Amino acid sequence: MRDDTYASKKWVVPYKNIVAIHDGEGYVEIVEQTNCFGGACWAEYHYKRTSPLIVSVRNVGNTMRYLTRVGREELILTPSIAAAGIEAVEVDSDTISITYAGLGGGGVGATISRALAEDVIDYDFTEIGGSRRSKGTIVLPKRKRVLIGVDDTDTKEEGATWSLVHNIAHDLDDKNARYISHSIVQLYPVPFKTQNCVSTVVEFACIDEAVLIRDFERLLRKYTLSPETGMVALARFDAEPLREYGRLVKQKQISREMAERTALEAGAEILIDGRGVIGALAALPYFASPMESVVL
Repeated sequence: MRDDTYASKKWVVPYKNIVAIHDGEGYVEIVEQTNCFGGACWAEYHYKRTSPLIVSVRNVGNTMRYLTRVGREELILTPSIAAAGIEAVEVDSDTISITYAGLGGGGVGATISRALAEDVIDYDFTEIGGSRRSKGTIVLPKRKRVLIGVDDTDTKEEGATWSLVHNIAHDLDDKNARYISHSIVQLYPVPFKTQNCVSTVVEFACIDEAVLIRDFERLLRKYTLSPETGMVALARFDAEPLREYGRLVKQKQISREMAERTALEAGAEILIDGRGVIGALAALPYFASPMESVVL
């Protein structure tokens, strides 16, 4: 059972939230949303040096994303060099448990600071602080990645797809579906563009993806200003089958028929089938890559 007694301690900086996304096999992406970016950078440096389970780490906005293997590895901790890390990632039917270990202040950050994150279901930790080695486990809901791509919601006089999609995603953020990234995707400037010819992809970490997709479609239909709106959804850990298609739509104008065929082959669902489906589908492989996606 959660007990937030430590939240009042001046040496504890709670993480805003942590979500864990399972690929359905042997990998988990841990997305940590921090309230102290300096602390997150310290952790990133030490964790990737210390933890054999970590495949890669990257920073997106105010989040750190750890791609990890499922398993357990005892850590060799060394002050100043490798002072904290991820020791175990374990997947059950509905939950994912992550065990952190650290020395001194690194132990505080690795245990209690994460235990107080918003969506943590339960936690357990050893004594912390001082020169002691400490260890803690947090339990999170097991989530699935869901990508939603949208294009063509505005007119030449009014609206902007990127802002409408962000606001809908923000409104739908809850314990079932956490809104974790937004990318504006620059596309080839086709003749029928409204202005800048961009589409948008938003990324969610979901427990029940059907509820999110239903609610997103409902709000998009309500607020779009265009009869040519396109909306697609992909419930998949990655969007690699769409990588080449995404590059192609940045290079030239393509047909709607090609977009529909590609969506079917990649397992993406077309929810709103206006002309914008071409750009909406092209946005999906650029999720969580907002610096790359804006380049033509």
